[in-house]
Amino acid sequence: MEQQKKTIGIIHAIHLTIGAMKPFLERYIPDVDVMHLCDDTIQRDNLAAAVGTIPKHNYFRFAQYAHNLQESGVELILLACSTFNYAAELARPMIDIPILQIDRPMMELAVMQGKRVGLLATLPSTVPSSERLMRIIAAEKNREVEITTVLRPEAFAAVAKGDTATHNRILLEEIDKLSGKVDSIVMAQLSMSALEPQLGKTAVPVYNSGTTGFGYIREKLYGPAQTS
Repeated sequence: MEQQKKTIGIIHAIHLTIGAMKPFLERYIPDVDVMHLCDDTIQRDNLAAAVGTIPKHNYFRFAQYAHNLQESGVELILLACSTFNYAAELARPMIDIPILQIDRPMMELAVMQGKRVGLLATLPSTVPSSERLMRIIAAEKNREVEITTVLRPEAFAAVAKGDTATHNRILLEEIDKLSGKVDSIVMAQLSMSALEPQLGKTAVPVYNSGTTGFGYIREKLYGPAQTS
């Protein structure tokens, strides 16, 4: 009997993340059906609000979209936006299937690597939510964490215009500077995963949410990879 194909739902706050995750979908879960649900007004309204503030209607939208995806029969829901990752925590009690924040797997790896974590971000709105989630994860794992945050918004402006080369150059410069001060580095947004092919060998582990997030999803759907 042929095994039924697995399906996941991904909620996006901006179309940019759909393209950013394509290489990771193809690498980690090419055999999974993906239902993308994107509402660009979420990111628009998040950025229009004060840094650290998420409009209440965006939390409501996420919960509604998660409910819609659950009703459609997906097995797992992924929140692809880092700015309002708290939406996943609010929606979980209302939804009967797993909801994953794209950043959580890389942050779990980082806090276990050592207490000095570098957080490299390209959107101001991402910083408070990312720092908060990192501290929550550290507390869950009974680990200390010291976060050194570096914000380079001009890198996001470049990649949003399709200038990946400038985006990557800026991030590589910051990774080089941070590496002597921290035990690991996390790249705060999925769009930053575009840097991965250019990274090469780094002085400390540098985690991106594309690799860690979709690697985790594959394991969640199929179990740990078998090693020979």
